[in-house]
Amino acid sequence: MASAFGQTSKFRQVTIKTEPNAAVWVDNVKFGQTDESGELKIGLPRTGSRILKIRADGFAEISQTLTAAQSSVTVTLKLTTDKAELKFQEAERLSLLDRDKAIAAYREAITLKPSYINAHIGLIRVLSDARRYDDAVKAIKDLKAIKPGIAEVSAIEGRILKEVGEEDKAIEVFKRSIAEAKGYQPEAYAGLGLLYKERAEIAAGEADMSAEDTADAEAIKYLSTTAKQLYTAPDAPIIYQILGLIYEKQHRFDEAIKLYEEFLVTFPDSVEAQAVRSFIVQIKKQQAREL
Repeated sequence: MASAFGQTSKFRQVTIKTEPNAAVWVDNVKFGQTDESGELKIGLPRTGSRILKIRADGFAEISQTLTAAQSSVTVTLKLTTDKAELKFQEAERLSLLDRDKAIAAYREAITLKPSYINAHIGLIRVLSDARRYDDAVKAIKDLKAIKPGIAEVSAIEGRILKEVGEEDKAIEVFKRSIAEAKGYQPEAYAGLGLLYKERAEIAAGEADMSAEDTADAEAIKYLSTTAKQLYTAPDAPIIYQILGLIYEKQHRFDEAIKLYEEFLVTFPDSVEAQAVRSFIVQIKKQQAREL
């Protein structure tokens, strides 16, 4: 991501200042970690307030409102002695290294604090990532008994259903997640978009153009919303590129070019920027050949 956003971008630059190596979320979307100096520059919509959440090892998690007028915010974290929170932080670290040990640590955090929602969600995610779907479904039921209606949990449940081939149920649960989040749930929108993308690919393999076009239209609808809701989060470039490829496949070249140009304005320093520029060149050559 560029160090600054120009007037042509729909995003503004915001500098987060806090502890080094702190994880930063905005509206429950992870934007990355602060550097060794404790800073992270991110791009956010120019209007509207956002919810900023920060978590760092050894410190209590904090959430606060980030207004549209703020271009820089300093967040002071407080050390924690909460055993459950420290065990949860250990589980988060282990989730990137050893899933079995992470699962054990999440469960220990839950034992220490049975109502610890973050620990429950972490456990569900790592079980899902490990393809231990039966255990993940049980963990989801356990959490719902404590607090039903968590949009993030429904989004994970939708992904599990998709992975085990229960696509119609997955669609229903993804849509429930979006409703629970009152419309803002990029993970669920992405789940729907990717599901319909895969349906389009299957239809193409079966030479069913009508079914392919219908599925592609649904994929475009949901992935477009995903891209908007991710702002400039690390996953956004992937969604832009998937969406652009669908536009190209559908020969909706002007829309593909517009999307890629928006990508270059938003992510000019991205490692994918050079490839995206080449996409635009190739599309324009194809358009010229078809004239």
